[in-house]
Amino acid sequence: MPLDPALRDRILSSVEAGFAEQIAFTREMIRFPSTRGDEHTVQDFIFRALRQRGFTMDRFAMDREAIGRHPGGAPFSDTHSDAPIVVGIHHPREETGRSLILQSHVDVVPTGPAELWTHPPFDPVIEGDWLYGRGGADMKAGGAANLYCLDALRRIGLQPAGTVYVQSVVEEESTGNGALMTHLRGYAADAVLIPEPEEEMLVRANTGVLWFQFEVRGVPMHVREMAAGANAIDAAYRVIGALRELEAALNREKIGRPHFEDVAHPINLNIGKIEGGDWASSVPCWCKVDCRIGLYPGMSAEELGKRIEAKVLAFARADAFLSNNPPQVVFNGFWSEGYVLEPGSEAEAVLGRAHQGSTGKALKSFMTPGYLDTRVYALYDKVPALCYGPISENIHAFDERVSLASLKRITGTMALFVAEWCGVEAIAE
Repeated sequence: MPLDPALRDRILSSVEAGFAEQIAFTREMIRFPSTRGDEHTVQDFIFRALRQRGFTMDRFAMDREAIGRHPGGAPFSDTHSDAPIVVGIHHPREETGRSLILQSHVDVVPTGPAELWTHPPFDPVIEGDWLYGRGGADMKAGGAANLYCLDALRRIGLQPAGTVYVQSVVEEESTGNGALMTHLRGYAADAVLIPEPEEEMLVRANTGVLWFQFEVRGVPMHVREMAAGANAIDAAYRVIGALRELEAALNREKIGRPHFEDVAHPINLNIGKIEGGDWASSVPCWCKVDCRIGLYPGMSAEELGKRIEAKVLAFARADAFLSNNPPQVVFNGFWSEGYVLEPGSEAEAVLGRAHQGSTGKALKSFMTPGYLDTRVYALYDKVPALCYGPISENIHAFDERVSLASLKRITGTMALFVAEWCGVEAIAE
């Protein structure tokens, strides 16, 4: 049942009272340059913060074989992180409420040239309402909110009356294997809340994601005899053109898909990285291209993978050079399907009331064409998986920043959600 208004006001006042400390904690998290493979120290920081709060602690590595056997497991590569996953478990004195997973990821994307940032990317700076820093919005602010929404209850002598798992994972930006590993470890709950930067809205649907790389081999030659060689970089651009045709075809398939058909371009192919050649005056004999593409809910990763391979092979057969040198396609990251959060769950209703109580506004939902860890719980645990978080700008770009006023509002929402979803009990003296 809805929270008593007096309790709601006490919880929101407690969020306010702890917000300066929450900002300081978030800034400490941002100072860890936790790009892929370098998340060990920030995970230690989270582990200590949870342990100091009295959580039962679990810290574990990826199980490569178990992930490889799962249909949602992504391929491992040489750059796959070996940082641990951290889970803190709150056990109530008496289990009278519903259980909950609060999850966040600590891995962040590369910064790009540091000189193009207004402030150093791992030196968090506050200007007005904005907290700047790589990973601050995506999603260390949300990770801190997972702790501080519970702190807000503790500050007024309360704790959740259901089991709460606070999960800090890696590989969200590359494979999704971290969240999948918590599932394979056996962690499950009645609902999941992940405070990604979602503009104070609830994600209703999101795309799946595939990562793949193709490599083209050419014929090297001195440029004075360029016509006798075969330029692998030029050939790679022709393959990209064929992949753009597949992207266009996928976008035409949006018709009849709720949440997607009214979006201008729901499926995006990104050419994320190109490397090739050895010398400016030599015809390049190799080129590798890293790509990312989305897929609709209900479409399997295997199905789209086969379409990618078939498209590249069909194009190669019709190309004068590539017909004898077909490109090699390797899937080297995300291998994840999308999902739809069907309306009508009690968890969504509770989040709606919590959002209304914290912001004074009705909760809106939307589709986002990107990867979210909520897919693990929606697809494999089949529980309400709620992705909802603060207003941000420039995630994955220069001058990434999160709104502090919004962060306070969503922390309030989260604290109210926990109080109603899990129920509350007095902390034992």
